[in-house]
Amino acid sequence: MKTQDFFFDVPPEYIAQFPAETRGKSRLLVLERHTGAYCHHQIADLPVLIEPGSLLVFNDSRVRPSRLLGVDSAQRPVELLLLEQIHDDGITNCWKALVKQRRRHTGKQLFFPEGLCAEIIGLEDEWCRVVFDRKLEDQWLERCAHIPLPPYIKRPATYEDSNRYQTIYAEKTGSAAAPTAGLHFTSELMDAFAARNIQTAFLTLHVGLGTFLPVRVNNIEDHKMHKEHFNISESTAEQFEAAKREKRPVVAVGTTTLRALESAWNGTRLQRGDNSTSIFIYGDYHFTTADMLFTNFHTPESTLLMLAASFCGAFCGAEAGRTMILNAYQTAQAAHYRFFSYGDAMLIR
Repeated sequence: MKTQDFFFDVPPEYIAQFPAETRGKSRLLVLERHTGAYCHHQIADLPVLIEPGSLLVFNDSRVRPSRLLGVDSAQRPVELLLLEQIHDDGITNCWKALVKQRRRHTGKQLFFPEGLCAEIIGLEDEWCRVVFDRKLEDQWLERCAHIPLPPYIKRPATYEDSNRYQTIYAEKTGSAAAPTAGLHFTSELMDAFAARNIQTAFLTLHVGLGTFLPVRVNNIEDHKMHKEHFNISESTAEQFEAAKREKRPVVAVGTTTLRALESAWNGTRLQRGDNSTSIFIYGDYHFTTADMLFTNFHTPESTLLMLAASFCGAFCGAEAGRTMILNAYQTAQAAHYRFFSYGDAMLIR
């Protein structure tokens, strides 16, 4: 399959620049993947669209304030996006980071608020190794770093984003971008699930390059997925295994949740504890974990869109799935849905 097969045009006015005025008040397009039929709903309708006894699995990763703004030794602006701390090379205070500046080279000095200094010590294909002169304390990040809004949001991050670019159940800090499908959920919605005997469980996948790195090759098969770390607790594994054993529906909330489940499930047991995944789901992938996928509208030619297309095609083939998801996106545009991280959502079932 070709990357360009997943291109679609998104007029700027369809790209949500702000979250919905009230969390949980977004729209929901429900897509039936057996037939390609769709219907329009609100997020608040979700509890009645999922049958009692189902299990919803969420990603509870918390977004780190990971966007650092500073200068180099020539006072040229530089921007850093922290991805994850590196512990395996014996160097302290070393981070994997994206450096937004054309003049990148090893030995380059970078300067940030409150006297924090850093040096680029290694250049990889997509990222850099950056070592800081002291430990990056959470308090410093809260004071001086910024919430890492995606580049298609054409405005600076605000105080409101510190709340709205996190899920209400975010617990374990480590993501460089939000698991955005979860941004729609409210405590009222969670209570409504419980009232209808719909179970909820949580895993943690820290969002990084594996999720948001663009596909820059012509043939999808040539794209390399970067590893992302995840953790599944004993209680979540037991809930998931019970649902599969009792043939109750499983709903993956977000593509990151689905990728973690598919990586950890061997057909009878869900692997517990810390793990990592570089799974790339596209085409005629055989899904074994989720019966439904709750997800946002994704960017053109992204691995997330390719995963959603593959999920749509589980019963009709990869090409039909690709056509189905692109038709659904076209339908959403015609109905003035809001797209991407702060936009509306889909339930694919």
